[in-house]
Amino acid sequence: MMVRELARQQPIAEGAGGSAVTVALDVDSTDWDAFVLEHDEATGYHEWGWRRVFERAFGHQPVYLMGRHGGRVVGVLPLVYINSILFGRTLTSLPFVNYAGVIAESDGVARELLDAAVQIGARRRCRHIELRHTARRFPDLPCRQHKVAMLLPLGEQMWERLDRKVRNQIRKAQKSGLTVESGGVDLLQDFYGVFARNMRDLGTPVYSQRFFAEAVQTFPERTRFHVVRVEGRPVAAALTYRTRAIIEVPWASSVRDYNNLCPNHLLYWSIIEFAVSGGCDVLDFGRSTPNEGTYNFKAQWGALPVALHWEYPLTVDGVVPDTTPANPKFRIAIELWKKLPLSLAARLGPRIVRSIP
Repeated sequence: MMVRELARQQPIAEGAGGSAVTVALDVDSTDWDAFVLEHDEATGYHEWGWRRVFERAFGHQPVYLMGRHGGRVVGVLPLVYINSILFGRTLTSLPFVNYAGVIAESDGVARELLDAAVQIGARRRCRHIELRHTARRFPDLPCRQHKVAMLLPLGEQMWERLDRKVRNQIRKAQKSGLTVESGGVDLLQDFYGVFARNMRDLGTPVYSQRFFAEAVQTFPERTRFHVVRVEGRPVAAALTYRTRAIIEVPWASSVRDYNNLCPNHLLYWSIIEFAVSGGCDVLDFGRSTPNEGTYNFKAQWGALPVALHWEYPLTVDGVVPDTTPANPKFRIAIELWKKLPLSLAARLGPRIVRSIP
């Protein structure tokens, strides 16, 4: 029997204080979300809806661990199991998005969830388990701090707070006749056309269009597409995702041929205006590698870096994995991918990227 089938009858781990860890099922979704919504360290990706997105868009098996004490939820750890030809078997919390990991009422419950994850990972012969924490959760674990989140506090007089060069580039985009539109799933095609082209140009396989469709359909009130146009043609686009008073830009792209018109500056200024008008306190520009191009672009808006901590409770031979494009092993593949026809890259990309957590 698989662990998932045993979850209701038999805890994976039991704590000394009477708590128990099981694999959560659909009947647990209401209790799961109630705990997440009340927990200060929870991110929007901890919510149950993302489990359905991963299942439907990628076909991967979620392994969502829940700790209970006396029937009450005291901790959760969402994981996704990927069996990849390229990278082997892995458990990640969470793949394809920026944040997740353990949230719990106590360090003891957090450790019980961690131990249960290691048991499952070992049983499935996973090469590693990766927990994408925003802060250091388990100081004894191997950890990578190769990424930062870029956060911009929002408030009144945002225009005056911008760097003069940024304001000039926004004005240039406006004077060049660029326009901005925001909306729901009706703008998916425009967003995806820009996104797929930019990913090809970067040498990175693109997510499937279905991934974004599932995300927007699952969170229709909290997601929004933003599209910048030149004479009706989409040249920059982003998807925003709101959690509480934070609006995040996890995916954004532009067509390089139009960089001289500054479409990215108009795109992000429109998102700032949208966020402020909606009562948001923080704009999360998404994760970046320090001192690289996207990091510098976000920093010029006044965004501040916050270190992220990817922790590894299980690795093969103690080696922390590096599946990022910065890994020299992928350099030739990246350069070859950039040369693919866009139509071919768009067909092949989703088949490859679903196996890259």
